[in-house]
Amino acid sequence: MDRSSAPSAAHPSPERHLRRAMSARHLVMIALGGVIGSGLFLSSGYTIHQAGPLGAVLAYLLGAFVVWLVMVCLGELAVVYPVSGSIHIYAARTMGPATGFVTAWLYWLCWVVALGSEFTASGILMQRWFPTVDVWVWCLVFAGILFTLNAISARVFGETEFWFAAIKVIAILALIVLGTMAIFGFTPLSTSPHEAVLFSNFETPDGLLPAGLGGVLITSLAVFYAFSGAELVGVAAGETKDPGRNIPRALRSTVLRLLVLFVCSITVIAALLPYEKAGLSSSPFVDVFEYVGVPYAADIMNFVVITALLSVGNSGLYSCARMLFSLAEEGYAPRAFTRLTRRGIPMIALLVSLAIGLVSLVSSVIAAETVYLVLVSIAGFAAVAVWMSIVAAQFFHRRAFVRGGGDVATLVYRTPFYPLVPILAFVLLTASIVAIAFDPDQAPALYFGIPFVGLCYLFFWWRYGRKGVAPRAVEEEAPVA
Repeated sequence: MDRSSAPSAAHPSPERHLRRAMSARHLVMIALGGVIGSGLFLSSGYTIHQAGPLGAVLAYLLGAFVVWLVMVCLGELAVVYPVSGSIHIYAARTMGPATGFVTAWLYWLCWVVALGSEFTASGILMQRWFPTVDVWVWCLVFAGILFTLNAISARVFGETEFWFAAIKVIAILALIVLGTMAIFGFTPLSTSPHEAVLFSNFETPDGLLPAGLGGVLITSLAVFYAFSGAELVGVAAGETKDPGRNIPRALRSTVLRLLVLFVCSITVIAALLPYEKAGLSSSPFVDVFEYVGVPYAADIMNFVVITALLSVGNSGLYSCARMLFSLAEEGYAPRAFTRLTRRGIPMIALLVSLAIGLVSLVSSVIAAETVYLVLVSIAGFAAVAVWMSIVAAQFFHRRAFVRGGGDVATLVYRTPFYPLVPILAFVLLTASIVAIAFDPDQAPALYFGIPFVGLCYLFFWWRYGRKGVAPRAVEEEAPVA
């Protein structure tokens, strides 16, 4: 039985149910909206600078491969448990309620911190056009816009995110098409013609991999984080029409589009821009658009990046609210978070998530070296830790399903190459966590992330006991077949 529509004596109102209003195209764009942000538009040049042209392409290929591993694990779980905010449900059902509890709060904190960062970055970029307006004013304006979009209905959120993400995708496709033409010397928009550079920039004075394989591995850590957000397909499962059909379609489309958009755009940027200078003074997208002769390139990309940031914030706010709602449904958060509006929106969970996101924003200004550093470090750690939880949950779910006499052939969607896929994904993600210790810039993620996980476990065992509490308003689901 679908938990999002399970009856409850304690909550008999039919208005409690989240509504299945989103289609596969909404899911795809929600995932792309959560992934494509400043990491690609602003930081990709830094990645090329660190790893070299070929090294950056290899790092993104590795990142796309890990995303595929995680997503095919997610697909089986999301169809079996099509519940809103269900990422932590997977861990709770397969590895115990304490692990589910920790996963939920890691993921919630990850997106809450992202909210503050996206608002701040958007406000700073708006000063290009409105230099006399303070950044905090834009932060409040954008917070109000995203709250309104999330508060109307799940369908309005999904439709808005579709168009937000579409703007970003169009910009990336424009870069790929125009950049590919420029690689071969065809720049019809430019007043000064360029010779065909082909892939000469890949042959650096220090070889094809100027930073060696170590540079590729270190860069891949940031790339994994850049791809985080793809798992939003699972968060939105409870508000998806026909999840057995639409979730697998959305997963396949998301992985394919991320592979094409990320890897192709990085390849074009690496081919056109000398890696020693890539991304050091401006967005590599601006540099490429100016290279091919696009008028007002900087203003166009400023608009696209602001849209990208708001799109990520939109997805993040949605995810935070659904995670709090799901925790409350399970009995591990205040019951008030289960209250829904007539349109099926968890309004209190939405308001609390936005409020804490604004607190994160304030801490980035007044306590950047203390409170905000801790929050950002835990958020970075959480991105990989949650993926590890997903692949581990799939491994234990499938094993328990088979041991219980289940026929794998009856599953609507099943992870291929089991158990190789979840094991390989877990090993690669664990390696990335370990490698963080060797990067001084990312090491705080371990210093704060691991103790945070330990404290969450201790709090759970102290507050709820080793076995947790009986779910408040849910019934155990049988696998969807």
